[in-house]
Amino acid sequence: MLEAINLVGVRGERRLFNRLSFQVRAGECLLVQGENGSGKTTLLRMLAGLTASAEGAIRWKGRLLDEQLGEYQRDMLYCGHGLGLKEDLSTMENLLISAALAGISTTPALVSDALKEVGLAGRESLSVRGLSQGQKRRAGLARLLLQQSSLWILDEPLTALDTAGCQWLVNVIDRHLLDGGLVVLTSHQHLSLAGTSHSIRMGA
Repeated sequence: MLEAINLVGVRGERRLFNRLSFQVRAGECLLVQGENGSGKTTLLRMLAGLTASAEGAIRWKGRLLDEQLGEYQRDMLYCGHGLGLKEDLSTMENLLISAALAGISTTPALVSDALKEVGLAGRESLSVRGLSQGQKRRAGLARLLLQQSSLWILDEPLTALDTAGCQWLVNVIDRHLLDGGLVVLTSHQHLSLAGTSHSIRMGA
């Protein structure tokens, strides 16, 4: 279980959110909604262990995040609003390096299979610079298929995806939830998930 307890988000002198608490259990998705600037990305970065909360605490499996950050980061996959791809490297190279940095054992064959599933078959050796924005988003999301993390934290993952890409991602999230995974995501678009989902609205 992922638990947020009285989190406070601050940017400069502005308080984005105050005493925010929630729980996400195995098999559940939490959709974080709100207008631009309401603190959605700040919250997700806190949950990913990248930004400190001004107050409050985050627990994973009943323990404080600060006590188990290394272990937690092996259990968690964060896909930020930025694509997290090196433009001069190929899609294959990007995913192999990403897996290595996460301590995940993979092979070019497995990466090729993941790229095929996200609709990038035949583009394994193509520089990321030569991809469209939608293709770049697909390449970044291929990490969901390669890194077997129980918790996914996804910041606007539907950005630049076409209808087929959005449906693919919904299906992948549903499979993850059915397998007992947890998902926290932000999106301005509607998601029709088969699994259990809850939502919170920032700035309300």
